[in-house]
Amino acid sequence: MRSAHPIEDAVGIEYYVSDADGIDGQLRVDPSDFRVRELEQFETEPVDADPGPYPELVCRVRLENWDTNDFVRRLSDALGISRERVSWAGTKDKRAITTQLITIEGIDPEDLPEIRGADIDVVGRAGRPLTFGDLAGNAFEICVRDAVDDAPERAERIAADLRDFAGAGDDDSVGVPNYFGQQRFGSRRPVTHAVGLAALRGDWRGAVRAYVGNPYETEPEATQEARDLVEAEFDTDDPDWEACLDAMPNALRFERSMLHRLQETGAETDADWRNALEAVPSNLQRMFVNAAQSYVFNRILSERLERGLPFDRPVAGDVACFADGDAPAELYAPDTDRLQRVSEERVRVMERHCERGKAFVTAPLVGTETELADGEPGEIEREVVDEVGIEPSDFDLPGDFGSTGTRRAILLRTDLEVDDDLWFEFALPSGSYATVLLREFLKSGPLEL
Repeated sequence: MRSAHPIEDAVGIEYYVSDADGIDGQLRVDPSDFRVRELEQFETEPVDADPGPYPELVCRVRLENWDTNDFVRRLSDALGISRERVSWAGTKDKRAITTQLITIEGIDPEDLPEIRGADIDVVGRAGRPLTFGDLAGNAFEICVRDAVDDAPERAERIAADLRDFAGAGDDDSVGVPNYFGQQRFGSRRPVTHAVGLAALRGDWRGAVRAYVGNPYETEPEATQEARDLVEAEFDTDDPDWEACLDAMPNALRFERSMLHRLQETGAETDADWRNALEAVPSNLQRMFVNAAQSYVFNRILSERLERGLPFDRPVAGDVACFADGDAPAELYAPDTDRLQRVSEERVRVMERHCERGKAFVTAPLVGTETELADGEPGEIEREVVDEVGIEPSDFDLPGDFGSTGTRRAILLRTDLEVDDDLWFEFALPSGSYATVLLREFLKSGPLEL
């Protein structure tokens, strides 16, 4: 197997499936090169439905070069309402053309403003706002520019390898390990999992240090210098947090918030260090633990690859899940609420389900309620959990740091079309990463994705 990029290796992504050379190239040369269309599972009423029981106006927005959060801020300002009255299922990146639903509470169609780079079409009304659970997946059209001259031939060789990995036979579906992509951990500075792992081990001081210190060469020089100062102060008996705060760039507001708490309250106990870590928003606190779970998951997948165990079908001891029967037709979507332990006697039955795209092998996102697999898959899971120095009970943490855990499909499968102009068309279930598929084709490192 071909080894992954060193930055990927740091987050548990250790291999490529295909040994073929990549096509190189660039993504997002122009926003129109990256098109994302949400696939939702959300029922609406007609637009003339009574606003009493249906207060949410449902709109489909097509955005060019707009981050979803920035667009919502602009929309709510134009409407003169709180951002809390605008809801959506998935946040989209800026340098792209994206299409998604939003709901707006207490607004009529004639109130909608015109916003440059945004087309807003009224779809209907609903009795509740959109949530993340309404997002089934995303359909992608992505163009790779400035690739090598023989890129179409290389792309076909890679696609053939990925079809074999998916166990797809003669159809167009390909498969890759369902890794959590680099952006889960920080593309230029992958540290969120290190913060989470330290917190899970009860090392709140180490968690703060991993986030505020810990410089990376991919950061601006002033940022590296500020983090170097933090590291130096951590090694003294009487840290000067005020000096660290003065050095930390204003743009790094979360780091500054932690340092401000250390300056105000000191850092003498575990409670003080945890208080500093809790200076960041609750969603980021959850992300620390989620990233730790994701790192462990990636490590489990890499070890399974190294041992040569299949991803497209189970072996004895695996835990499989069935497909989501309500998902849009474009998706191979798992339903991890419907789990099945695969005994020796059940292997062949579950193999057939997996061959038809009706079931998937899973691995754990470890939490307090996690039950690990049996056989060799369970051996892998236990070894990785032991190596990173955690166990399921460690996730019994206060506030937003706790997690009960779940399981996740290990194979990301999709129908893929690639033309000679290197337009890639495919659809993925929510929670999976387009970059995890595209990395197999480009092989140019995560910062280029």
